[in-house]
Amino acid sequence: MGVKHVEPYTDEWRHQPAFYAGRVVEALGDQVEDWWEGPCDPRTVTVRLTGGDALVWDEESGWRRGRYLGGDRDTPTTLADARYLGGGLLLSPERLPAAVADARAGVGNSTAWRPCYRSYRHYRDGFDLALNAYVAYAGR
Repeated sequence: MGVKHVEPYTDEWRHQPAFYAGRVVEALGDQVEDWWEGPCDPRTVTVRLTGGDALVWDEESGWRRGRYLGGDRDTPTTLADARYLGGGLLLSPERLPAAVADARAGVGNSTAWRPCYRSYRHYRDGFDLALNAYVAYAGR
């Protein structure tokens, strides 16, 4: 089986993060109220949590958690008191619940400083190949 490169800005490319986010939502279970893909540049996903918090993922800095202030599919999500969870761009979905609990408690790997793991402008840096692993998982 060869390596599949997805052309940037196609529908397939825009929706690649949704498969990863679906695994995260599955891991968080009943903590999730709603979730959606957000705007591009960088690609984003928002996961609304029960209790007024939200998680936002973007393809440059990974996951952050904070109090949900607003946003939707067309408008970037705004958080108050955001803390980045760390652990890289594609933190294992199984590790997300513990990372969220740590961030709420102000312990662990979370930080107020925004990491920058990559630029969304780097289309062929291998990141989309990592996202493809979640697309393959969804196809099973």
